[in-house]
Amino acid sequence: MSGTARAFDTKPRSMLAKSVRYGGALLAVCIGLVSFRYIAKVGPVPPNVLANRFVDHWIVVHAAAASTALILGIVQLSGIVRRRWPGLHRASGWLYVAGCSVGGASALILSAGLSTGPVAASGFGVLGVLWLHATLQGLRFARARDFSRHRAWMIRSYALTFAAVTLRIYLPASQMLGVDFTLAYRSIAWLAWVPNMMMAEVYLRHGARPSPNLQNKASHRGKE
Repeated sequence: MSGTARAFDTKPRSMLAKSVRYGGALLAVCIGLVSFRYIAKVGPVPPNVLANRFVDHWIVVHAAAASTALILGIVQLSGIVRRRWPGLHRASGWLYVAGCSVGGASALILSAGLSTGPVAASGFGVLGVLWLHATLQGLRFARARDFSRHRAWMIRSYALTFAAVTLRIYLPASQMLGVDFTLAYRSIAWLAWVPNMMMAEVYLRHGARPSPNLQNKASHRGKE
């Protein structure tokens, strides 16, 4: 199995790796669930969201789709789910693709309505385009049964989906540091996803090394 195909199949071995993976998954689920409030119209809406020209209707569509993708992506990247319950993996995969597709398309519309200028609009616009591209590439390779490339593209897709989490980390951090909101928002429109993609590419290029037990099992099967 290639390094790409092994990605997310092996358990993290160090405490740091465990903290990053499971902590990230917990944040994704929490933020996804909280973002569903836009559907129920419960809780405060940030002023920058209210200032968007296309906030009516489209923020509900985007929140519903993107939050669904954010939560389901955790299931999709689980090697345990893929191996033990392939039917669940396929079913939730279709929902994930639908969530990313609707979320990416609505992100393009919302990016055009931003009140924080063209830098922020282009940042979120490019995110929407790449999000759609990565997800549809993942779907294309799954249908072609090229599962190594399918997993690689879906890791890229989820790195972009995870921008919902990094955005909500960077924005309050920038305000606690006293950075002007408009300046911070313009920067975070890019910082929310570019580092995610860079880390995904590094991960895919180097791959997840199998544990010694897996290597021994593979070696044993090769001798049989």
